Amino acid sequence: MENNTTVIAIDLAKTVFQIAISETPGEVARCLRLNRSGFLAFIENLPPATVVMEACGSAHHWGRQLQALGHSVQLLPAHLVRPYVPRNKTDRADALGILEAWRNKDIHPVPVKTVDQQALGGIHRFRSGWIASRTAQVNTIRGLLREFGILIPMGVEKVVPQVRLLIEDADSKVPDAIRSSLSAACDEVELLDQRIKQTEKELESLCKLDPVASRLRTTPGIGLITGTALVARVGNVDRFRSSRHFASYLGITPREHSSGLKQRFGRISKRGDGYLRMLLIHGARSVITHARRAKSHDHDRLRDWALKLQSRTRHNKAAVALANKIARIVWAVWKHERAYTPQAASLA
Repeated sequence: MENNTTVIAIDLAKTVFQIAISETPGEVARCLRLNRSGFLAFIENLPPATVVMEACGSAHHWGRQLQALGHSVQLLPAHLVRPYVPRNKTDRADALGILEAWRNKDIHPVPVKTVDQQALGGIHRFRSGWIASRTAQVNTIRGLLREFGILIPMGVEKVVPQVRLLIEDADSKVPDAIRSSLSAACDEVELLDQRIKQTEKELESLCKLDPVASRLRTTPGIGLITGTALVARVGNVDRFRSSRHFASYLGITPREHSSGLKQRFGRISKRGDGYLRMLLIHGARSVITHARRAKSHDHDRLRDWALKLQSRTRHNKAAVALANKIARIVWAVWKHERAYTPQAASLA
């Protein structure tokens, strides 16, 4: 078994692992089905080889474990592996599909994340979940009160104080039967709000210790949340050959549908990480809004370009275009390890 040609494809699961081993390109030497303990014993006794897995749940954990044993670990995007399973889906077919997908060099592997990156990403997941729960609870409160003819203005900061006043007012239109439930809902909204603020404090502390996240925050439209999310989810920016590849990875480049001599570009592809794309577009909207409200018209080159674009097209379309440009600036700041330096608009 030669190490330089041996490829081990592993279909991960909670308790059962399907393994396919190829010693010669294009040929499968053997297939194994092992439980968790048997899998660990089997891997520890193998000489260093190339291990290929789907980038799915627990893949980064096992990737770090296998790298510590001297193996070269490659994680392939799961949605790109699926076409290589031509018939019924089984664990064995999945392992063989991973082995076949590895031969396609146009499929770029996903880098194995560190523990710190996954922990940072976990904080973002908790924060997003709590924001969604808070929004749902606030909308439920406003919707129920509207059924009794009570209108509450939009905004989390406005709902709870006004509902508290209505509950305490014995002469309000709120039925007595629902007052205790409304009070409990307000308590839940306040608890979720405290949790969200606590996660932001934790992100702020982690950002100060990470030079990359701190450097990214110098870019317009990139704040605490977006900067730390980029570090957590992108990992290593060196895997992108250019800023355009990075913007394409985020799904904010035009979708192309061309044939022959006809080249057509449509809306953005919306591929890649939807969370990062959402943060970048929200940041771009903020840049345009603040630039329009600024008393001084002496903007830098980027804001001046965004305002000119916004004046001749729709606001959302200009925001997406600016998000594309911000993503390219992020790549340059990250790649060259230099903070963003604004250029005067007069230089354009």
